[in-house]
Amino acid sequence: MFWKRKSKKKDGQEATGSAAEAAGSAEEVEEAEETASEDRSEKAGSKDGADKAGDGEKETASDEGETEETASDESAEDSDDEEAGDEKDPEDAAAEEPASTDVFADEGEETGVTGPDSEGITRVRTAGTFEFDGEKFEMVANTWIVDADEDGVIVIDPAYDSEAILEAVGERDIYLVACTNGYSPHIAAAIAVAEEAEAPIALHPREMRVWRRYHGAEHRPEIEVEGQGSLDVGDLHIDVLALPGTSTGTVGYSISQKGVVFSGDTVRSGEPGMVGDTYLDYTTQLASIGEKLLSLPPETRLLPDRGPATTTAAEGRNFDSWV
Repeated sequence: MFWKRKSKKKDGQEATGSAAEAAGSAEEVEEAEETASEDRSEKAGSKDGADKAGDGEKETASDEGETEETASDESAEDSDDEEAGDEKDPEDAAAEEPASTDVFADEGEETGVTGPDSEGITRVRTAGTFEFDGEKFEMVANTWIVDADEDGVIVIDPAYDSEAILEAVGERDIYLVACTNGYSPHIAAAIAVAEEAEAPIALHPREMRVWRRYHGAEHRPEIEVEGQGSLDVGDLHIDVLALPGTSTGTVGYSISQKGVVFSGDTVRSGEPGMVGDTYLDYTTQLASIGEKLLSLPPETRLLPDRGPATTTAAEGRNFDSWV
């Protein structure tokens, strides 16, 4: 699945001629005829009785056969019902899967702050306009604030409202502002947030052109990050994952000690991420998902730039439908 990679007895008449031949007179003949007639009546009565008895036996046997067939049919139906009960509908099976307990797995897109969760991660949702290829897209973006130690945090993908982000940070120090690529949902508030705490900004060098288009050339990111690199911030060790596809310099930030990857726009819950309303390099994006994200432990949380949280296991089940 991963990138290492689709039902009657015949009626016999009794001979009576011998009686007539033996009689020498009319009386004897009459007596013989009367006797023969009586015999025929008795035999007929006996035959009718036998026929009725035979019919009764046949009816009894037929009833018994029908009873056996009915019992057999009922048994077969019960067996079919049991087999049908054993075969669960895929949708029913999916419905039986336990609902996610992740505080960030909510489907809504209301702006505001959620968290922190048990790993010291807070989500700030802000609304803004993303301009791409001559079109404007209204969206709600996720900014992630991660506790690096008792005193400070890192801010990942600072989106459209620096005041809301700084309010969520509170009195803590900001050690680093990390961006997954240069599109506005990931950098819009980067300078304002970084300057407040004199924090460095991290971005892939291939994203500089997009950065300058939005922020100008006056303030360049201080840290250039690339795939297979790493950062040590506070108590955190952060691995940088190269995730090209939505942009050539898209990266993810993996913090294994918290079991989480901040995946930007590479993958969202149930789908590969789109840039605006399109895929720029779908094949490369799928390769990034399959090789870099779905190869991680199945319980790894994926926290994207938009929408709810997901996991590598959940998106691994979806992957074949994307190929």
